Amino acid sequence: MFDLDRWYEIWITITHNKSRSFLTAFGVFWGMFMLVVMVGAGNGLSKGISSQIEGFASNSAFFQASNTSVPYRGFQKGRSWNMLNSDMLIIEDRVDELEYLSPILFSGGGGNENVVRNEKAGSYLVKGTYPVYDEIERSIMEYGRYINDIDIAENRKVCILGTRIYEVLFKPGENPIGVQVKVNGIYFTVIGVSRKTSNASIGGNPEETVILPFTTMQQAFNQGNIIHFLAATAKPGVKVRVIQDKIVETLKEIHQIAPEDKEAVFNMNIEEQFNMFNNLGIGIAMLIWIVGLGTLFAGAVGVSNIMLVTVRERTKEIGIRRALGATPTNIIGQILSESIVLTVLAGIGGIVVGVGLLAAAGIVLSQGDQFFKDPQISFYVGMLALAVLVIIGTFAGFIPAQRAMMIKPIEAISEE
Repeated sequence: MFDLDRWYEIWITITHNKSRSFLTAFGVFWGMFMLVVMVGAGNGLSKGISSQIEGFASNSAFFQASNTSVPYRGFQKGRSWNMLNSDMLIIEDRVDELEYLSPILFSGGGGNENVVRNEKAGSYLVKGTYPVYDEIERSIMEYGRYINDIDIAENRKVCILGTRIYEVLFKPGENPIGVQVKVNGIYFTVIGVSRKTSNASIGGNPEETVILPFTTMQQAFNQGNIIHFLAATAKPGVKVRVIQDKIVETLKEIHQIAPEDKEAVFNMNIEEQFNMFNNLGIGIAMLIWIVGLGTLFAGAVGVSNIMLVTVRERTKEIGIRRALGATPTNIIGQILSESIVLTVLAGIGGIVVGVGLLAAAGIVLSQGDQFFKDPQISFYVGMLALAVLVIIGTFAGFIPAQRAMMIKPIEAISEE
């Protein structure tokens, strides 16, 4: 049952010495404020990191030919070699855990202003891929479509422009589909305009890249059957390390490279990079909670000390209550209630101010592509913080309540 008199008495007790109550509550307020701000900042950092790699397949690996570092079967150390189209068929046949496999080819030349449309031009990266590469490095199409299997099979002279290239070559809002642009001296028909989904990319900024069908690029620029990069993803539930090791082993066998040569096949495991970021985020979150809860605990100690002083000042009052029939449970409940109310009020103030500051910071940071974005706490964290406040308030009031319960009525009444 709601006892209004009891709550009024708690309020009178807390406000009896405003300065002392304020200074005591400030410790809890500051602890909760710091906890909220640090958790929100940690979330903002985590979201910022995630936004940098959003749309990039976390279960992928990349491979590139490099000079050998070990002599093998009559070949000297330092031999250069190239991945070839035929390598892909062998890899697909041997690596059952493979989901997607795409070659990547980069422009072999072009010089300055290699992408031209009428009197407008610019210098940009040219990259040839397969349609499945869009499953590895996701593109969002502003206009048109991505390359497809027919483009590959028929060696179509089509291209996709990054949004930055579109802005340079076309007027705002102009439809680029079907328009021809000159890329490295050869005309290609625009079939799409894509924008990046993340800052993670292979070869350069996707918004400043022209994408061509891989087969068309090989043929048009006389690249033979050479592959510059190979991108692969593992099937769901399979570690990328599995396909990574198998592909490296297969490439070494095909091109007669020593099995112990660790430099001949450059390979990069994106899954390991993602896991590193995730572990970093977990570590930061743990550190934040440890520091925040430590600050709250320090505030609780302050509340407990002040409540001990309050109990000492109210010794005579507590003695009279005991003499009039108040049970130990009544006394403990009164002291605990005062401690919890003081702690929770201060903590809620810290949550409100902290959330307000995070909201203001989020508005400021939303004005652009930031590495740190939307620093907020979740509803679950807010509820958890309130539960922590109640626990801390109970802890802070427990020792003073025990001290109050041990006061003997006769001694308390006779005390001056």
